Amino acid sequence: MLQQTIESVVIMRNFVFIILCTIGLLASAQVVTLDSCRHMALRNNKEIQQASLGIEKANYQRKEAAAAYLPQFDLTAGYIFNSRKVSLVKEDQMLPTKSFNLQTGAYDYNLVIDPRTGAPLQVNGQYVPSTIALLPKSGLTYNIHNLMGGALTVTQPIYMGGKITAMNQITDLAQQLAREMRESKVEDVIYNVDAAYWQVVSLCAKQKLARSYVSLIERLDNDVKVMVNEGVATRANQLAVDVKLNEANVDLTKVDNGVTLSRMLLAQLCGLPVNTVMMLADEGRDELGATLAPTTIDMDKVYGMRHDIRSLELATKIYDQKVKVARSEMMPKLAAVAALHATNPNSYDGFENKFGAAFSVGATLRMPLWHWGGLSNKVKAARVEADVKRLELDDAKEKIELQVNQASFRYQEAFKTYEATRANLAQANENLRIANVAFKEGMGTLDDVLTAQTAWLKANSEKIDAEIDVQMSREYLDKVMGTMSY
Repeated sequence: MLQQTIESVVIMRNFVFIILCTIGLLASAQVVTLDSCRHMALRNNKEIQQASLGIEKANYQRKEAAAAYLPQFDLTAGYIFNSRKVSLVKEDQMLPTKSFNLQTGAYDYNLVIDPRTGAPLQVNGQYVPSTIALLPKSGLTYNIHNLMGGALTVTQPIYMGGKITAMNQITDLAQQLAREMRESKVEDVIYNVDAAYWQVVSLCAKQKLARSYVSLIERLDNDVKVMVNEGVATRANQLAVDVKLNEANVDLTKVDNGVTLSRMLLAQLCGLPVNTVMMLADEGRDELGATLAPTTIDMDKVYGMRHDIRSLELATKIYDQKVKVARSEMMPKLAAVAALHATNPNSYDGFENKFGAAFSVGATLRMPLWHWGGLSNKVKAARVEADVKRLELDDAKEKIELQVNQASFRYQEAFKTYEATRANLAQANENLRIANVAFKEGMGTLDDVLTAQTAWLKANSEKIDAEIDVQMSREYLDKVMGTMSY
């Protein structure tokens, strides 16, 4: 008796310790709603952050394209070291001179006169000048050891074949496309968070149900033990209940593990450490209040709300603009150019070792003439790509119409299933009550009670699944219709 008392005290102490730990854990756990989980997921999701950076990148590309309308300023500078000087002549140059002849009114060469003949003197058939102009080699040699130069150039596009306008349209559409892709990511994240949230709620309800089922079998087990001791039940009856109790405990363990893992998944989707304990606002509710919301399907409105359709429409417009970009390669291109350039040595003033500057203004024109069909084929290829995108858009609309109708039927079917499970649960509760009363009064068998308990467990489990299915099917319908609110 003393040993039994000690064991009872130890068991009671451990039980109180577990209760206190559980209370402390629940007190420290954070109670969050579905909207709170959504906000945390949107704030911490890496894919959404990447999509936001994609919007930022598209904004910079749009500004880059807009800058093509404005004049471009470029500065070019260079330096070269040369090992030798440059001479314009090989050796000193002696050039003949002329004098003005009053009689003829023209300039005549100054030549040596032969005193014997009085005619200009010739040596080896060449006249001999009497005076010369000396051009020394040293005067025509320039120091170009250190050659420096630079230019400040301004280029203003005038007509680029429509390429600049098309590129600005493309970057503007690309920015809108990046926003639509981000919103699509947001909807996917919210849908996944909602699925994880309701999974936790579902498993918590099944955990509560499993515990109730264990308690139900334990009470039956105690009743059967008393009946065995009184001789109104057999040992086989006791073993049958024990088997059911063991199965119920195993199922409870599986549900406990499922709850833990589903909480980890939800925490990970919310961007929190997986061991974060969150108490969900809906996990203690017996009824989730599933109702059948009226649904009106307007496919034109659905197409206007779906981010993927809007993305494909924007992509089609982008490819139409790419056709214009390809066509611009066949057009003339005109630009105005102005430049301020300087060199050292001064090429404008005798190659003196100092900087000399000059200003120039002009225009450039580039006109493609013949490229063996390369440019025209490039335009045709761009048109084909645009046609492919239009076909993708049409195909997506057809698939979305089927998807919306399937989601609508699934939602209505889920609600009908939910109503049926409620009726089944009411019947299972009544059958279990009748089976228990009949067994206690000796009018029913133990198998009848176990069968009723199993049916009761199944009915409750199906009702929980049906409630969650109504929530998720409605969420999926809103998603495919583009009416998801967050």
